[in-house]
This record gives sequence, C-alpha cells and structure tokens, in this order.
Amino acid sequence: MKRYSALAQLYLRLALGTGFTVLALDRVGVWGHYGDTYVSWGDWHHFSAYAHQVMGFLPYSIAEVLAVLASVAELVFGVLLLTGFHTRKAAMGSALLTFCFSVSMAISFGITSPINYSVFTVSAASFLLAGIPEYKWSIDQFLLKHRLQHESIQPVRTTA
Repeated sequence: MKRYSALAQLYLRLALGTGFTVLALDRVGVWGHYGDTYVSWGDWHHFSAYAHQVMGFLPYSIAEVLAVLASVAELVFGVLLLTGFHTRKAAMGSALLTFCFSVSMAISFGITSPINYSVFTVSAASFLLAGIPEYKWSIDQFLLKHRLQHESIQPVRTTA
C-alpha cells in the first residue's frame, strides 16, 4: 500500500478539490442555468432556498450569511486542494465545514440525509487528507523542496 499512497493522496486531494470547486461555482451559474442538464443550482436564489432549509433552525439572516461564507470557503478550499497549496489547512477546513453541514442536514432532515449524500464520508476523507504527512505533486511539496535546497546551500556562519 505504501507504494500507492502518493497516488491515493493525490486522487483524494483532486476528488475533494473538484467537488468543492464545481459545487461552489454551480451556485453562481458558471455551469448553466437552473434546470439545465448537470446543473444543481444554476443561481444563488435556488441554492439559498436549499441552504435555508438545511439551516432551518437558524434565523434567516444568519443562515444567509453562513451560506455565503460556506460557499466562499468551499471555493477557496477547492482551489487550494486542486493546486496542493496549504493542503493541510484546506483539508482541515473542508473537514470541519462538511462536518457542520452534516450535522445541520441531520438536524433538519434526519440522519439518513447526510448519509445518503455521503457528507460524513467527505468530512472523514478531508480529515484523513489533513493527517497525511506530505503531499507529493503539490505546490506545498515544491516549496518544501525549494526551501530545503536553499537552506542546504547557505554558508555556515561562525562567530568570531
């Protein structure tokens, strides 16, 4: 398994990043209009209505602010995961965000809703990704190698 761990973490990182990015962009109509093939929301209005159902236990204004913040966070986490930049932070953020989403879904629609949509699974996968020690084929890895190379060629200073 160790042989495949670099590919597995890359696959997980790209799958999570793609999922977050695609869904966030769908909410502002990038993939088409509401009702088009392969479009879930198509605009903010349709997404916001669903977000308010998920957070029905909160006042409307708070739920709207949280829907905006969650959407921005999903886009940021998605792009960071796709590029492999600040991967651990993005994975931890996405884990916590999807866990909160899972709990909200369970409160509003029952426990089977987040299970049916694999939201707990996405949260767990994000936690797992956050715990991986290195992210091969990432900006993080490139910067780490560059920093280590730079440090190794610095002359050692002695005090006189």
